Amino acid sequence: MKLSTIPLAVRTTCPYCGVGCGVTATAQPDGSLAIAGDEKHEANRGRLCVKGAALGETLGLDGRLLQPALRERGQLRDASWDEALDRVAAGFARAVAQHGPDSVALYVSGQMLTEDYYVANKLMKGYIGSANIDTNSRLCMSSSVAGHKRAFGEDIVPGCYEDFELADMVVLAGSNAAWCHPTLFQRLVRARELRPQMKIVVIDPRRTATVELADMHLPIKPGSDAWLFNGLLCHLARQGRADRDFIAAHTEGLDEALAAAQDTCGDLHAVARACRVDPALLLAFYDAFAATAKVVTAYSQGINQSSSGTDKVNSIINCHLLTGRIGKPGMGPFSLTGQPNAMGGREVGGLANMLAAHMELEDPTQRAAVQAFWDSPRIAHQPGLKAVDLFRAVEEGRIKALWIIATNPVVSLPDADQARRALAKCELVVVSDIVAGTDTNAYADVLLPALGWGEKDGTVTNSERRISRQRSFLPAPGAARADWQVLCQVAQRMGFGGLDYQSVHEIFDEHARLSAWRNEGATARVFRLDGLAGMSRRDYDELEPIQWPVTHGEDGKPRGAARLFGDGRFARPSGRARLVPVTPRGPANLPGGDYPLVLNTGRVRDQWHTMTRTGKSPRLAGHVPEPFIDMHPQDALLCGVREGELARVMSDWGEMVARVAHGGGIARGSLFVPIHWSGQTAADARVGAVVNPVVDPLSGEPEFKHTPVRVEPFGVAWHGFILSRRGRALERAANWTRIEGQGLRRYELAGREPIALAPGWARELLDVCDEDADWLEYEDQGAGLYRAAHLVDGRIEACLFVSRLPALPSRAWLAALFEQERLSAQDRADLLAGRARAGGSDAGPTVCSCFGVGRATICNAIREHKLMDVAGVTACVKAGGNCGSCVPEIRQLLADVEAAE
Repeated sequence: MKLSTIPLAVRTTCPYCGVGCGVTATAQPDGSLAIAGDEKHEANRGRLCVKGAALGETLGLDGRLLQPALRERGQLRDASWDEALDRVAAGFARAVAQHGPDSVALYVSGQMLTEDYYVANKLMKGYIGSANIDTNSRLCMSSSVAGHKRAFGEDIVPGCYEDFELADMVVLAGSNAAWCHPTLFQRLVRARELRPQMKIVVIDPRRTATVELADMHLPIKPGSDAWLFNGLLCHLARQGRADRDFIAAHTEGLDEALAAAQDTCGDLHAVARACRVDPALLLAFYDAFAATAKVVTAYSQGINQSSSGTDKVNSIINCHLLTGRIGKPGMGPFSLTGQPNAMGGREVGGLANMLAAHMELEDPTQRAAVQAFWDSPRIAHQPGLKAVDLFRAVEEGRIKALWIIATNPVVSLPDADQARRALAKCELVVVSDIVAGTDTNAYADVLLPALGWGEKDGTVTNSERRISRQRSFLPAPGAARADWQVLCQVAQRMGFGGLDYQSVHEIFDEHARLSAWRNEGATARVFRLDGLAGMSRRDYDELEPIQWPVTHGEDGKPRGAARLFGDGRFARPSGRARLVPVTPRGPANLPGGDYPLVLNTGRVRDQWHTMTRTGKSPRLAGHVPEPFIDMHPQDALLCGVREGELARVMSDWGEMVARVAHGGGIARGSLFVPIHWSGQTAADARVGAVVNPVVDPLSGEPEFKHTPVRVEPFGVAWHGFILSRRGRALERAANWTRIEGQGLRRYELAGREPIALAPGWARELLDVCDEDADWLEYEDQGAGLYRAAHLVDGRIEACLFVSRLPALPSRAWLAALFEQERLSAQDRADLLAGRARAGGSDAGPTVCSCFGVGRATICNAIREHKLMDVAGVTACVKAGGNCGSCVPEIRQLLADVEAAE
C-alpha cells in the first residue's frame, strides 16, 4: 500500500484491547508504513504488544468490502450507495410503520468510535424511539457496568494505570493480563522489578501466562469468585481492617453486606471447600490483603462473563469500600476493559438500558432532558433488548429489521447457531463491515462498506477513562464510508432532520455539551466533558489524551482527573457508596451426566476477536496457528482422545472441532478453547456455538466461562497440510484450518473418508494442470504417506503432505524453503524425505512473535550458551526483548531445558 500522500507521522490509538495504547504511524520513503508506540501517550509510554506492532501488516485491501451490495434472489450484487441506503431506510421505516419502533434494532460494537456510537444511539433512542440498540460490549463488560452503578451510582472506574505501579499488592482476578492486556501487565512487571517487595496475586482456575510471573496463584474452582471475596470481606472485618471513619462518612449497606457474606462465607474452611483451594493458601492471601494498604484488585472476563458476574464485581468492590481503599494512589478496584472503545460506547449510551452521557433511561427527568437537548421527536422510555434476548426476538419474528455494525455475532454470541437461525429468518439484515466475507455477512440483505483503522477519525476511551484520538492517515478505500455518515444518511432518508452532521468534530462537541447537563437538586454525575465542550476543529484535531471527568483548569485549558472518589463523594443520591449484599451462587448449568466437563473460553496472545484483522498477519499466526482444546491428560485419556489429534466438543447447544493440547495449566474437569476461529479460518471451530446462553439477570452478560460439555474423538482417516502461494479449495477435507504465512498460506487438513493417494488427486488439490510441470512426489501406500511439491523455475510454489497419523514434517522448516529463490538438489531430496537434513534450519513453533524466534532456536541457545535467565535469552536471540508477552514461555523453556539436562 502506497502511503506517500500521508503526513510523515500521525499519532493515533491502537484498535485492539482496552489498554488504549498510543501509536505512531509513519510513512517510509519506500511507501510502506512504520508502526511504533507513542512515547507521549501515558497508557503505554512508547511500548506496544505484538498485535499493535504488527498493525502495518493488516492494512492491505485483500478481502475488504469496498462496494455496497444488495442480496437479490439469494445472490449479492454490487449496488450504488443510493440504492443501498434507500433499501435500508425503506426497510426500517416500513417495519416501524407496520409494527412499531421496537420492531427494529441495532447491534453495534466496542470497535466503533465514540462519535459513531453517539449517532447510532441518538438515531435509535431519540428518533426511531426504541432502546433496541445493544453492543458486543454486553458480552464482556456489562457486569462491570451494573456492579459500578450499584456501588457508585454510575459506571465509573475509580483509578488509573499508575496505581498498578504504586500498589504494594496487585490482585488479578479472572484476568490473563500477560496475554490480554500485555503493555499494562509489563508496566506492572517493571514496577515490581524496581520494588521487589511488591506482590502479584492471580486468582484464576487456569495456570495462565500471567501466573508464571505471579507471587501467589489461587487456582479456584470455576465460578467460585464470590465465595472467595465474601470470605475476604469477613476476614477483613474479623481482623479489624475496616476503616470505620470512611465507612461512617462515605458508605451505606455495610451491615447487610457483612450479614450476607457471613451466612455462607464466615468460616475460612467452608470458603476453601467452596473454592477448592488449600485453606493455608487462602489464609495467606487473606492475611496479605489485610496487611497491605495499597492494593489494586483488577478483574476482567473471568469475573464478568458469568450468570452472577454483577455480584462478583460487587463482592470485590465491597472489600475495597470496607477498608477505604479507593480513590487514593495505589489502591482500588479496577475493571480491565476488553475492547478499545467499550467505555466510549458506554459514555454515549451504547447499551440497551442506558442513555447518553451516563444518564438513566428509566429516569423520566433525565429522559426528558436528553430529548430536549437533542430536540428529538421522541425518546425511548423503557430499556431495549440486551444482546442474547435481542437475537431471540429476531428468531421469534418480533424484530423485523436488524442493522449490525462492526461485529460478527454468528461467531461471538453464545449459542451462536441460534444467531445464525435468527438472521436466516429476519426480514431485513443490514451489515456494516470492513470485511466482505464473515459468518454474519453470509446472511446480510444489505452490505455496507465501512472505514477501518487508519481510515476512521474520532475518539476512543480506554480502561482508565482516558479519551484519545484515533486519527485517519489512509484514504477511504473504494466506496467505504464512516459509520456516522451512513447512519446520518439513513436517518435523513427516514425523514429525521436532527442528524445532519458534517464532521466528527461537530458530533464530539455535541457529546461533550450533553455531558455537562445538570439537573438541579439531583445527584451530580461524575461523567463530564465540560472542558472539551466548544473546542475548535483545530483543538479537536490536536487533542491530547485526557481522562474524564474533564473540567476547565485555572489556565482555561482542559484538565482531566486521574482518580475519582478521593473526596469520599459518590454519584448516588445519598452521596455515599453502597456495599451490596452478595449471596454467592454457582453457575447456572453444572457438569454431570452426558456433559461431565466444564468449558472455559477466552483469547490467545496474538489474535483478536474473530481474526478479521489479526488473521492477515503472518507474524501473529506463528504462535498459536490452530484452534485447540486444552485439557488435562487424564481427562483426555477418559474421553479417548490424544494430544495432537482432533476431537469434538459438544454441549446441549452445539459442537465444534479442534486439536487436543495439554498446555499444563488446566485442572481436571475443565477445558479451554479460544474464541477466535470463524468459518473463514477453520471448518468447524466456532466455540460460540457450544457456549450456553444463560445470562446474568442484572447485566445480561452471558456465562462464557462455564458450559457443561463432553469431548469425543473426531476420527479421521488421514491428516495433511498444504503450503501454497495461492488460495485453495478444500472441499475434500472434513476439517481444515487456514493460516496466514509470509508470502504463502498454510492449510491444516484432515479427512474422514480414505482417499486414493494418487498424483491426480494431489495435482487437482494444488491446481497443477500442466503435465510437464516441475513436480516432485513420494508415495508409500503401506505406511499411508504421500508427499508432493510443485516448483516453478526452481522455486517452490506449493507442497502437500499427507499421512494416516498426525505426525507430519515441520511447517516452519518448509516455510523457510519458500523463501529461497531456487531449491538445491539437497532441498529437493529433503522435500521428498519429509525432513530437514542434519544441521538444517528448523526454528520450531514461534515463541516470540515480535522477532520471529522459534522454540528450537531458544532451546538451542539455552543449551549452547548455558543461559540461566530470560535476560540471557533476550541478549542472545532477542526473544522477550520487546512486548514481554513471551517471557512466561521463555521461563518455562529455561526450566524444561534445565530439567532435561
